Amino acid sequence: MTDLPYSHPFSVLDLPPGGFDLALTPDAATCAAIARLAGVLAVEDVKATLHLAPEGGAGAHVTGRVTATIRQTCGVTLEPFDAPLSEEIDVHFVPPGTYKPPVAEEENEIDPPDEIVDGHIDAGALVYEFLILGIDPYPRKPGVVFEPPAEDAAASPFAALSRLKGSE
Repeated sequence: MTDLPYSHPFSVLDLPPGGFDLALTPDAATCAAIARLAGVLAVEDVKATLHLAPEGGAGAHVTGRVTATIRQTCGVTLEPFDAPLSEEIDVHFVPPGTYKPPVAEEENEIDPPDEIVDGHIDAGALVYEFLILGIDPYPRKPGVVFEPPAEDAAASPFAALSRLKGSE
């Protein structure tokens, strides 16, 4: 169904009326593939707990949480460190072509639903998506503070121009 590193499709027609709970834990090879695609050193201990429920006539609603440990390189010290990740998942799905966008003034307030693809929703793709979105793009090791280098007035380009002007 998808070429993402993690996929767990589920047929919307198979959803029981009260929905059901699903626990997903990608294997080590999948976590390594996610880490490569995310540009981080490692993705470990990924756990997702989801609740899939029917919604409306033929839609679905997926709620839950994905947690993981992300090994990244600190943007200040360049040292590797582990960072916890916890992202809430709350996504509505509708049959293709059934979503009617709101009027223009409300458009920015609503997160449009995803479309159901071939009668399925991919819970694994949701886990992957929210995992990637939760990774800090500017990682900083806990307790590390960026200290800008001290400015050397003599090295300033304006100081150099001033010296040139003074030599006239």
